[in-house]
Amino acid sequence: MSEKYEPSIVEDKFYKIWEDRGYFEVDGNKSIQEEGKNFSIMMPPPNVTGSLHIGHALTFTLQDIITRYKRMDGFKTLWQPGTDHAGIATQNVVEKQLLAEGTTKEEIGREKFLERAWLQKETSGGNIVHQMRKLGVTPAWKRERFTMDEGLKEAVKEAFVRLYNDGFITQNNYMVNWCTHDGALSDIEVEHEEVNGKFYHMNYHFADGSGHVTVATTRPETYFGDTAIMVHPDDERYTSIVGKEVVLPLTNRKIKVITDSHVDMDFGTGVVKVTPAHDQNDYEVGKRHDLEFITCFDDKGILNEYCGEFAGLERLEAREPIVKKLQEEGFIVKIEEHTHQVGHCYRCKNIVEPFISQQWFLSEKVAQSSIEKTKAHNNFHPQHWINSYTAWMDELRPWCISRQLWWGHRIPVFTCDSCNHQWADQADEPEKCPKCGEKHYTQDPDVLDTWFSSALWAMSPLGWGNNGKLPELYDFEQDMKDFYPNSLLITGFDIMFFWVARMMMMGDHFQGELPFKDIYMHALVRDEHGAKMSKSKGNVIDPLDMVNEHSADIIRFTLAYLAVQGRDIKLGAKNLEQFRNFTNKIYNASNFLTLNVDTFPDLKDLEIKTPLGKYMQSRLSSAVEEVRETLESFKFNEAASTLYRFVWTEFCDWGIEYSKASKDSIVELGAIFKETLKMVSPFMPFISDFLYHKLSGTSLEEGDASLMVCNFPKDVKKDEEIESMFAIIEEAITAIRRAKVVIDMGNSKIAKAYVKLDKSIDTAVAKPFIEKLAKVEDIEFVEAKVENSITDVSDNLEVYLPTGEIDMTPIISKLTKQKEKLEKEINKLNGMLSNEKFVANAPANVIEENRAGLAQAVEKMAKVENELKALGA
Repeated sequence: MSEKYEPSIVEDKFYKIWEDRGYFEVDGNKSIQEEGKNFSIMMPPPNVTGSLHIGHALTFTLQDIITRYKRMDGFKTLWQPGTDHAGIATQNVVEKQLLAEGTTKEEIGREKFLERAWLQKETSGGNIVHQMRKLGVTPAWKRERFTMDEGLKEAVKEAFVRLYNDGFITQNNYMVNWCTHDGALSDIEVEHEEVNGKFYHMNYHFADGSGHVTVATTRPETYFGDTAIMVHPDDERYTSIVGKEVVLPLTNRKIKVITDSHVDMDFGTGVVKVTPAHDQNDYEVGKRHDLEFITCFDDKGILNEYCGEFAGLERLEAREPIVKKLQEEGFIVKIEEHTHQVGHCYRCKNIVEPFISQQWFLSEKVAQSSIEKTKAHNNFHPQHWINSYTAWMDELRPWCISRQLWWGHRIPVFTCDSCNHQWADQADEPEKCPKCGEKHYTQDPDVLDTWFSSALWAMSPLGWGNNGKLPELYDFEQDMKDFYPNSLLITGFDIMFFWVARMMMMGDHFQGELPFKDIYMHALVRDEHGAKMSKSKGNVIDPLDMVNEHSADIIRFTLAYLAVQGRDIKLGAKNLEQFRNFTNKIYNASNFLTLNVDTFPDLKDLEIKTPLGKYMQSRLSSAVEEVRETLESFKFNEAASTLYRFVWTEFCDWGIEYSKASKDSIVELGAIFKETLKMVSPFMPFISDFLYHKLSGTSLEEGDASLMVCNFPKDVKKDEEIESMFAIIEEAITAIRRAKVVIDMGNSKIAKAYVKLDKSIDTAVAKPFIEKLAKVEDIEFVEAKVENSITDVSDNLEVYLPTGEIDMTPIISKLTKQKEKLEKEINKLNGMLSNEKFVANAPANVIEENRAGLAQAVEKMAKVENELKALGA
C-alpha cells in the first residue's frame, strides 16, 4: 500500500462500479435482505436550475448515511431521487435569456416559450444530479423522477380533479400576495424584511370646509384607492368628526370618516386611511363596513385612471412625484423616518403588494385531519418542531394554488365557450362539455403553484395517480405497500411549511394516513463564526470545491459529526482539517496491519483467542451498539462521534499500541478493523470500501462485492471481565506516564516501576502491555508501598518509581524556581484584587481575568508543591 490515500482516483472509479452493479436500487442488496424489512425515504427534489450548495450537501449526506445503514442492515431500501420543475425560478431564467436575445415570452408565444423551458430543463437539469454523485450519494437513480414527467403530471391532475369535485378547490376574488413580476404568492413565499422607510403625514380636508384631519401613511401612492378614513370608536379626540366627509387630496372624490376597533389609537395620529383593495387589514375592514374596493394600479403595478395625472407610472416610481405634488399643494404636513417590515418576493425580491385577484384556492379544511394526527403522534426530530408546526397550521388560511406563469402544471379546469359551464378534467383535451356536449372550450391559462406537485412527492413517485405512465421497473401496488408511508423524511426546517406541511395534508387526505413515520428537521449550515452564508459576505462554502480539495468522505463525515439535533452547524477549515487527519488515521491503521500480515479474514470466520483480541472485540461490540442506537434515533453527530472515538482512541491509540506487545493478536485486530470499516462505510464509503478490500486481499474492480452490500455489524461479543482488566492496564500505564513527567523522563525508558493493585487481575497478561506502553524495562506488582519513590495514586492502583538511581537535584531545582515564580504571581494578583480602588475602577472583564489567573496560579502551585513533597524536598 502506498503511504498516501488518493481519493480523487478512488472515488469516481468506485462510484461508477457501485452504480453499474445496481447497488443503489431496491434489489441492490437482495443477497442480505430480510423478509418484512422495508425502508423508504424521499429526496427533497432540488430545482433543475440549481446547483449543489452546502445545505443540499447536508441533507443528502444525512439521507445517504441512513440509507446505506438500512441497506447494510438487510432492509429492502428505496431512496427516491428526483428534481423539481421550479416554476418561478425556471421561468425567470428563460425570460432573462429571451430578453438578452431582444425578445419576450409574449412575443414568441406560449408554445415556443414552453419549448425553451423544456430545453433549459434538459441542459441544466442534469447538473445538480452530477454534482450529487460527486458527494457519493446512493439513491435509486433508475427510478429518478421529474415533477413534470408524464406520470407525475397525471398524479397532479388526479389530485386536483378529486379536490375540485369534492369542493375543496374553488375560484374566488380574494386578496393575495402579489408580485408584479411573478404574480400570486402564498403567504410563506413572502419574505418580510425590515427596511428604512418614511412616515408621511397628510391633511385630508373636510368637504364642508370646516378644517382638516391629519392621516399618517407609509404608502402615499395608494391613497387614490382610499374609500374611507377611520378612527377608534373610543378615541374621544375624534368623536365629533365621525360620519363627516373628507376630500381626497388632488382629487374631488369624497369619502367618509368611520370607526373601527382595528385602529391603534397610540400609533401615528390615530387616524388611518382605508384602502381595501391594497391592504390586507383594510380588506377586512372594507368587507365589515361594505366599502367600495378601488384598485388604483394593475397587476404590473402601473397606476390607472383613478390616479389622475400619475396614471401610467409604476407604483414605486410614482411615489416621489406624488409626494412632491402633495407637498407643493400643501397637503403634506411632515415626513418622518420610519423603520417597518416590508414583504418581498422570495424569488425576485420585488416588493409584494396585497392585491385583489381571481385565483384558485385549496381549502384549509383539507389539512384538519393531518393536523390532529400530527398532534397525537409527534414524529418530529427534534421534537420541539411540533410546536412551530402546529402553531402555523392552527392559523392556516386557504392556500392560493394558482400562479400567473406558463411553465408548470396547467390548471386542469375548462370553461365551455357555449354554455359557460366550468369543470375539471384529467384529460389534456376533453372530448366535449359534460353539460351541453359542445366541443369548444377554453382551459384556464394559469399553472399550479410548484409546491402543489411537490405536496404529492411522498406518494406520486411510487406510482400513485400516475395512470399507468410509469417506468417498467415499477410495481405500483407493491411499491405503495412496501414504501408508503415513507419511513423517514430528512429536510431543512426552512421548508417545513412550503413542503412538509403540504405533504402531510395531501398524503393523509388521499391515503388516510400521514406520509412519514419520522421527520428529521436539520438546522442551517453557517460559517465558522456562526454567520449565515451569503455571496455578499463572501463566506459561501462550495461543497464541490471541498470535495476536490479534501474528499467526499471528509465532507460527509464532517457534516455528520457537526449535525447536532436542533443546533446550527458552524463549518470551517479547522473542522475539515480535523477529519482529514481522521482519514489519515484510518489509512495508517491499515498500513500498520498489512506491514505485519498480508490479508485478514472476516470476523465471523475467526475465533478470537488472545486477551487483546477479546478486549478489542468487546470494545467494538459497545461501539456497534452505540452507533446502531444513535442512528436509529437520527443522532448522526453522536454516531459519528462514537466512530471517531473508537477508531482514533480505542483502536489506534490503544489497540494498535497494545499489539506491539502482543504480535499474535495482529490477525484478530485486522478482522476487528474490517468489521469497524463496515460501521464507517455509511459515513465514509470510499475509503472504507478501499481499505476493506486491501485488508481482505480482494478487489472491487475485479468483481468482489462492495462493503456497501455487506451486513452492518451486530451481536458482537462483549466480555466484561476482559474490559475490566484492560481498564486497569490503561490506568497503570497512564499513572506511570504521569509519574515519569515529574522526574522529566516522560519520553524516556526507565528500568523499574512498581504497581500496587486494589483489584485482582491476571498480572501475567497485564505485565507486558504495561511495560511496552509505559516504557519500563521491568514492572513488579507489589502488596505494599515502596519507599523512596515517586508515587502516583489513581482510582484502582498506585505506582512507584524508585528514586535511588536518579539524580533529583536538577529536577528539584527546576520545580523550586517554578514555585518562586508562582509565588510572585500569586502575591501580585492578590494585591490587585484586594485593592478596593482597583476593584472599583477596573473594567469587569479585567477583574474577571485576574481572578481566573489567580485561581490558575494557585492550582499550579499546589501541583508543584505536591511534586516537591514527593521528591522529599
